[in-house]
Amino acid sequence: MFCDLHLLMYLCSGFILLNIMVRNNIPRCLVAAMAALLLVSCGGDRFRIEGSIGNAKDSTLYLEHMGLNGPEVEDSVKLDEEGTFAFSGDGVQAPEFYRLRIANSIINVSIDSTETVRFKASYPTMATQYEVEGSENCKKIKELALLQMQLLGRAIAIDRSGTLGMKQTEDSINAIVERYKDYVRVNYIFKEPQKAYAYFALFQTLGNRLIFNPRKSNDDIRCFAAVATSWDTFYPGSERGENLHNIAIEGLKTMRIQQQKAMRAAMDPSQIEVTNIIDVPLTDNKGRLRSLKELAGKVVILDFHAFGAPGSTERIMTLRDIYGKYHDRGLEIYQVSVDPDEHFWKTQTAALPWISVHDEDALNSQYLSRYNVQQVPTFFLIDKSNSLYKRDSQIKNLENEIEGLL
Repeated sequence: MFCDLHLLMYLCSGFILLNIMVRNNIPRCLVAAMAALLLVSCGGDRFRIEGSIGNAKDSTLYLEHMGLNGPEVEDSVKLDEEGTFAFSGDGVQAPEFYRLRIANSIINVSIDSTETVRFKASYPTMATQYEVEGSENCKKIKELALLQMQLLGRAIAIDRSGTLGMKQTEDSINAIVERYKDYVRVNYIFKEPQKAYAYFALFQTLGNRLIFNPRKSNDDIRCFAAVATSWDTFYPGSERGENLHNIAIEGLKTMRIQQQKAMRAAMDPSQIEVTNIIDVPLTDNKGRLRSLKELAGKVVILDFHAFGAPGSTERIMTLRDIYGKYHDRGLEIYQVSVDPDEHFWKTQTAALPWISVHDEDALNSQYLSRYNVQQVPTFFLIDKSNSLYKRDSQIKNLENEIEGLL
């Protein structure tokens, strides 16, 4: 039976006291009560995390408690040649989370009560290549951690491919994140929401981004609510369960506010003119506020563009040809840059003859959402009445369409 050093010292002093009690003819019932107290004290209400980490001689292994306010060091040990370790702590009434850490290498651990969990690993691959016994939750958490790492690897590969524009890159990463979330919802969160691994899944991240974000998705709110409700049943009054409820409630409030704002914007007559155009009032590269409304009477190409995206130069050359051919007959180009770097945009547009404006919100531009722009570049044709005519996906021959509108 396992006992900490300070507990062992306590037991030794206790057994000495027992011996004294026997020698002094203390009633047997009191001696028996003292012995029972000592036996109960020896690890009956404690958990244990033990094992070995090879190739880590002289490294410091930390046991950290992952509280709601972040990690706190609970204990540590300097590993020897064998790499063996053993930590213990008071038993818990609801699942708690810890981690074993050497430098930046981490093994996530959950503790349900007074269990003993054993780990076997080697440094520096301990974060991904470890064995665990004694806890199904810890095995599931290992699965989730590996899935998360695979997701991160795929996202990095997409970001570095160089074959996609900024919007396409963002959309591709969002697509693999949504597939990941669908899989985790079914196989980990909704499968056993009362388990520690379901709670762990809710707080996974992709870089600095929460994978399940209750401030941006009603589906994610339902995940938090499902786990919170289960924890109410299995672990009533637990701090983590109450925190989940607060997160879900705050998420619902945020989503309602966002929905109300969207409804007001959709109904705001200042945003939609009688000419059936959603105006895009932005400052151009000469510091002048421009708008689509001022171009009534002209045929307009409304072009959403990113100068930092692949293929930008070729697209600009094509637009130059069209502008040169039709501008004197009444064509204008109203180009909206969503480049994140304003200075870069100004240098790229200094010599362009058409109207070039910049949205400082970049890919988070409200106008991308209002025009349902799914990728950049995208363009729209606006007729002389200042009404939206067609978008690029509906146009087979741009010059024929311009000719017809002029």
